[in-house]
Amino acid sequence: MAKYLIIGASTGIGNALATQLAAAGNEVFGTYNKTSPSNNPPLISFHPLNVLDESISLDFLPATIDGLIYCPGSINLKPFARIKPEDFVADFNLQVVGAIKTIQAALPFMKESPNASIILFSTVAVQSGLNFHSQVSTSKGAIEGLTRALAAEFAPKIRVNCIAPSLTDTPLAASLLNTEQKKEGNALRHPLKRIGKATDIANMAEFLLSTKSSWITGQILHVDGGMSSIKL
Repeated sequence: MAKYLIIGASTGIGNALATQLAAAGNEVFGTYNKTSPSNNPPLISFHPLNVLDESISLDFLPATIDGLIYCPGSINLKPFARIKPEDFVADFNLQVVGAIKTIQAALPFMKESPNASIILFSTVAVQSGLNFHSQVSTSKGAIEGLTRALAAEFAPKIRVNCIAPSLTDTPLAASLLNTEQKKEGNALRHPLKRIGKATDIANMAEFLLSTKSSWITGQILHVDGGMSSIKL
């Protein structure tokens, strides 16, 4: 039985991944901040954690874990001129500094794992350049750089990879998909003509945690319905 820590496991992609990992017989330690979980399924335990706190504690973990997945994020799409510098800082603190603090706190728990893996999340907007995405692209661009740097530093003991989705039907993107017209319009922008599901991303994350991906590290993997590489 492998043991995994998922930061932000109560909703969206984090919850889908926690459910899949537990269904496969793994033990999951999930954290939540504002959205407390509605149930407590077998093999998943939930713990309150705010990554914006000055210091964070992972004292609820066992001596060894096999993977860390950092899911917190935000999508604030505004014209660049309307975004205050402090808004960039707040977003960076959540998406980048929070990840850094969590990884540093989790490293002692991962050193004895035979298949340790860290998964971070970016966005298709970093490589594609999309209107009104300057705030999220700034933070997620830093995450992509962090992924490659840590993959080099932690090799060969800990693999570090990053998943870069396109628009996915989760609570985080609710305001972008709150009408059928918006859903249809966004689906048509993708070569595969549909919006991503949380399970689409969770499937890739589950693969990256497994021994099936044991020769993969330092990669930015695009799970985006073809958005980043295909122009129709």
